[in-house]
Parts: sequence; C-alpha cells; structure tokens
Amino acid sequence: MAYKNLVVEKKDAIVFIKINRPQVLNALNTETVLEVTKAIEELEKDKKIKVAILTGEGKAFIAGADISAMSNMTSLEAKEFAEAGHGMLNKIEASRLPFIAAVNGYALGGGCETLMACDIVVAAKSAKLGQPEINLGISPGFGGTQRLPRLVGRIKAKELLLTGKSLTADEAAKIGLVNKTVEDAVLMEEVEKLAKDIATKSSVQTNFIKSLVNKGSDIDLNTANSLEISYFSSSFSTHDQK
Repeated sequence: MAYKNLVVEKKDAIVFIKINRPQVLNALNTETVLEVTKAIEELEKDKKIKVAILTGEGKAFIAGADISAMSNMTSLEAKEFAEAGHGMLNKIEASRLPFIAAVNGYALGGGCETLMACDIVVAAKSAKLGQPEINLGISPGFGGTQRLPRLVGRIKAKELLLTGKSLTADEAAKIGLVNKTVEDAVLMEEVEKLAKDIATKSSVQTNFIKSLVNKGSDIDLNTANSLEISYFSSSFSTHDQK
C-alpha cells in the first residue's frame, strides 16, 4: 500500500516504518497519524513480519505536532487530533509486533510521546528529546502526561513537563526514557542488529511478553501475576515451546 507521508519497507522479518516529511522535520499532522495507524493495521496481517522499526527521514525522528496545522484548530478539532494521536500510539502498544524506535534527531512533543509507546528506544547521540508543549501555551495531547511518569517517575516527569526542558540522548538514557545511545553513523545498523536478534525469537512469546508487561503495568500485582500464569501455561500448547 502506498502512503503520502510514510515509507514502509520490509526486509525479511523486519519492517521499517519511516515518517517521511523532512521539510517539516517529520512533524505530525492528522493525515500522517492516520497513515501510521493504517500501516500498522496492514502489517499486522503479514505473519512473516516479526519486528517493526520506527524512524524518521532526515534530521528528525518526529519534531512534534505540525504547528502550522495546529495554529488555527478549534477545540473540537484539537480533540479529534488528540484522539487520532492516542489511537496511533495505542495501536503501537497493542500491536503483536515489538516496536523499536530509532531516534535519529529531534523527538519533541508528539515525537517523544511516540517513542514512549514503543517497546525499545535506541537514540543517536545527537538526538534531543522532550515535551515542550508548555512553551506553546498548551499541554501534551498524545499521552505525555501519562506515559512519561510511568517511565521516569512522577517527580522527574513533572519537572520536564512544567519546564519544557529538552534532554540530550545521554540524559534521556540516564532517566530511563531511552534504552541505549549510539553514534549517529551506526544508529540504523545497531537497531537492525537488535531487530534481527528479536526476530529469531518465538513471535508468540514476544507478543505474550509485550502484552504482559504492558497490561501488568496498569493492574494490581496479584492480578498481573495471575495473568502471567495464564500466559505461561498457554505457552506449553504452542509449537514454539521446546
């Protein structure tokens, strides 16, 4: 399927999803958000694909929401845009595919919110991450106030959200927002190596583990452990169990 704002490339068991709006540093508008959502829905049908890599074309991962598109939004239009954004990120989280964010530059606002929905985040040393919405007189709209504290803790999240401060890749790694940082020149090489490793694992189990961690984060420990027991026992009825 052809997309206006995305490049989707399959390579063996890995799919590369690249936001392709370099002229605006891959800023998200409604059209792009809906294209990403649709692309994930289509990729879910291809059982040969086991891992997804999300990145951006040019100097940015995703520099945020498209300010030119947002500047004249009504409250209703802003609500619809936020709902579309949440739909995209919920789709990433719910996908059977492990998503690796390859952060190749600016990841601000909606870009930072997008990487927080991914399963693993690898950032180039030059990357800049943050939630600067407060500097525009607005609050985050794609889950930043909810995912950020779950990842870095409430106190640190409030500091970042209330100041709009950007972080370097290394600073983001220190607080748990990024798994690892690499030199810019080897970002995609390192991410593809990681994706290939995950692709050798049981796709049933990568789905189980991703689902357990995501669901368990939002329920009490006893219920989460019961869910783990259920998934563990189900593993023994699959062809992948050795």
